[in-house]
Amino acid sequence: QLQASGGGLVQAGGSLRLSCAASGRTFSSYAMGWFRQAPGKEREFVASINWSSGSTFYVGSVKGRFTISRDNAKNTVTLQMNSLKPEDTAVYYCAASTQRYTARLTSNYAYWGQGTQVTVSS
Repeated sequence: QLQASGGGLVQAGGSLRLSCAASGRTFSSYAMGWFRQAPGKEREFVASINWSSGSTFYVGSVKGRFTISRDNAKNTVTLQMNSLKPEDTAVYYCAASTQRYTARLTSNYAYWGQGTQVTVSS
């Protein structure tokens, strides 16, 4: 129901734009989020946006570099990633929350995409 795309290989300092398309149901009434998981590490919260796009929340390590946005009419959520660093390398997952407002815990999210690989070379 959630399909993430846009990952790839990029040099440090470069940019990528991840997209997440929802199908089968609408998530316009719920917060959406992006998480990432690097090899050997736990899944980490990256960014969240509330149901109306009125509020966003980021993990400190990406603040000022990443921007989350959503288009409820198209049932999509996007993560614009700028000034990428090697430590941003991970599989990125989009997720739909069970609540309307921004959330950073994996337990707040009921629906998950399949993940898209982002690799940042130094």
